[in-house]
Amino acid sequence: MRFPTPLARFRDAGVLHATAFMDRQTLAVQAMIWMAIAGFLFSVLNLLLRWSALELSGVQTQLMRYICGLIVIAPFVFRLGLNAWHPNGIRQQAWRGVVHTTGLLMWFSALPFVGMADITAIGFTQPIFVMLGAMVFLGEKMVPARWIAAGIAFLGVGIVVAPRLEGAGGLYALILLASAPVFAGSNLITKVLTRRDRPEVIVAWQALIVGLFTVPFAIPGWRWPSLSQWALMLVAGFIGSVGQYCSTRAMKTADLSATQTIKFLELIYAALLGLLAFGDVPSVYTFIGGGVIFGATTWIARREMRGR
Repeated sequence: MRFPTPLARFRDAGVLHATAFMDRQTLAVQAMIWMAIAGFLFSVLNLLLRWSALELSGVQTQLMRYICGLIVIAPFVFRLGLNAWHPNGIRQQAWRGVVHTTGLLMWFSALPFVGMADITAIGFTQPIFVMLGAMVFLGEKMVPARWIAAGIAFLGVGIVVAPRLEGAGGLYALILLASAPVFAGSNLITKVLTRRDRPEVIVAWQALIVGLFTVPFAIPGWRWPSLSQWALMLVAGFIGSVGQYCSTRAMKTADLSATQTIKFLELIYAALLGLLAFGDVPSVYTFIGGGVIFGATTWIARREMRGR
């Protein structure tokens, strides 16, 4: 008879405690927790992509991230068999891939011409578009508390980025703004897909389809990456895939509008990671705005825990 090792017992106990904790929460709070984890992972992913983009083009970096994401997912695909990963509607998966790739191409085409403060400010309009789309197209109820929390969190973002807004970029700033509802559309399609497919299936097909659609745009300016760059992208592929899984689980668990306020926490994550990795010292406005964002997300989370 084989007895579990202390490490295995510790791991199993941790899994049981985590599962029990999640089971005690309302569905909305579970979705918030999944989205908070996803937001942190996406912030780390953006950090890795920023490192890579210093040497390679943005489109090539994005393609490599999805190639490596497929490499990470491949062992699970072969272990369970291809049939277990077949979606209940390839056409919908393809449409989601088209929409998401379109948003990525718009985003990367404008990045070199718009200041980082403007990029941050424009990017945080996406949750508002998601909440509006969920109400109009998915029939989700308009819960006033969620909109209030989103508005307060957006105000916190404004406190952080407004003092540094450059007002430059012109047409490219408009392109970035236009990409926000495109990414929101991708999230809405994902929400619909969660009604028929498992989160891991959606993540796998996103990596495959977005990767395929990105190839024609990445090949013309392709530079063969070094071994270290591939290693960095493998880490990015793993983190990105796990982040996409957590984000999709959040969308599957509760209404989209229940999770959007949590996305504003990404500004706090980004500020901390920027300090640790690049020595970007947060300004006093970052601390003030971060406090407003934290207060808004804490308030709505406590409210959802009470089931109000």
